[in-house]
Amino acid sequence: MTTPSLLVFAGSTRAQSFNRRLAHVAADLARAQGAQVTHLELADFDLPLYNADLEARGTPAAAIRLKEIFHAHPAWVICSPEYNGSYTGLLKNTIDWVSSPVKGDATWGSGTKPFAGKVVGLLSASPGALGGLRSLSHLAPLLSNLQCWVAPKQFALSKAGDAFDASGHLVAEPARQGVQGVVEQALWAAQRFQG
Repeated sequence: MTTPSLLVFAGSTRAQSFNRRLAHVAADLARAQGAQVTHLELADFDLPLYNADLEARGTPAAAIRLKEIFHAHPAWVICSPEYNGSYTGLLKNTIDWVSSPVKGDATWGSGTKPFAGKVVGLLSASPGALGGLRSLSHLAPLLSNLQCWVAPKQFALSKAGDAFDASGHLVAEPARQGVQGVVEQALWAAQRFQG
């Protein structure tokens, strides 16, 4: 079986985001396993705060492009920061736009189309002791509701301020193995679902 294409992105646009660094690590590990990887930066997509009245005037082009990208990849890895014990407003806003149906559109009339059947691996990073784990406990049900298959194996990188070297690589081998385990499970499951 061929290795499926993988979408990797972080729910942050901060320049020094630990989760953006973690997304780089995940993308590199997936490429090393032979996956074709699209490493997405949400900062490249100009999305306003979701509002149905705004949407009624026309779905933003950035939302359509994100729908296309999400739909094109059978496997994803999302690196989720933790804000107040949950995922970020940026990540929720992105999901809200991508999951909103475009009325009268033959391609995007179903809101679940970009999500249904996708295999999603979840990672998080935080300076705290739990590594952002609470954000994943909130994000997983949201994705399941959109008909994604959330990989059971997850990894939360604690004490993220000390976890990366100057080149952006993970210092500790157990942390690298934790990320690799999530990437491998997402790719493995997507292969079987495609078959």
